[in-house]
Amino acid sequence: MAKTDSSSKMGMSAKNKILSVFATGWFAILSFIIIFPLIAGLIASFRPGTELIRRGLSVDFDFSTMTLNNYIYLFSGNADSQKYFMWFKNSLILTFVSVVGTLILCYIVAYGLTMYEYPLKNFLFFLVIATMMVPFEILILPLYKEMITLKLIDTTAGVVLPGICGASTIFFFRQYMTGLPKELLDAGRIDGATEYGICFKIMLPITKPAFAAMSILCAMNAWNNVLWPMLVYRSADKFTLPIGLNTLLTPYGNNYDVLIAGSMFGIIPVFIVFLCFQRYFIEGMTAGAVKG
Repeated sequence: MAKTDSSSKMGMSAKNKILSVFATGWFAILSFIIIFPLIAGLIASFRPGTELIRRGLSVDFDFSTMTLNNYIYLFSGNADSQKYFMWFKNSLILTFVSVVGTLILCYIVAYGLTMYEYPLKNFLFFLVIATMMVPFEILILPLYKEMITLKLIDTTAGVVLPGICGASTIFFFRQYMTGLPKELLDAGRIDGATEYGICFKIMLPITKPAFAAMSILCAMNAWNNVLWPMLVYRSADKFTLPIGLNTLLTPYGNNYDVLIAGSMFGIIPVFIVFLCFQRYFIEGMTAGAVKG
């Protein structure tokens, strides 16, 4: 009997090792597929425009053609670099306002949908979730007409307000807060804290992992958003980085070298946000997945 158990354990161990090898290989392949465009773009950013047109995006190393001229030109202070950093600054401002506004408003809504009991609470949550089923493309025309009515065209508020209270962010916060003990509310009330004090001084610090995860996702969405800002902004001095880089591609000349270098440099802010919040990211993304 002991030999049977021992052989069974050895068989399971060998099977687990084989599965582990296959899983490692599969994820290595996926990682390469995901990171390949980034590596190709990084290499292309060190090539002259003529080489980009001739070779396209590839991971071939040819040190004889690689140069820092693209980045030197980008930081040289000429008219193109001044426009680039103006677009960069606009994107930073838009992203910061969008992320801060979205996190605060969605946290408050999710807090109200989770921590209190009142009639039609589940129905209200259903309405919030239902908005996730509507494609943004269907909402573009009514939202655009609304911005015209409110005279918010060509303003940062016109870009931020339509998406500042996203249903997916509310859903994420609510799922996270369902795992928090509601006894904390009663403890805060016994200690004399107001409802606002409980919300922002007791419950908010506990939701740091959720804030970290959503900060990364919201920052990526705001930084890479193209369609809606392109419709709202009219002035060239208000363009964000994705819109501004898109203007480099014209029928009269394509500045691929500056475009690629500017795109690679534009990754840095989101990468910094991820580094700042990465230790909370996994915890926040997996919160509420398991109950019990």
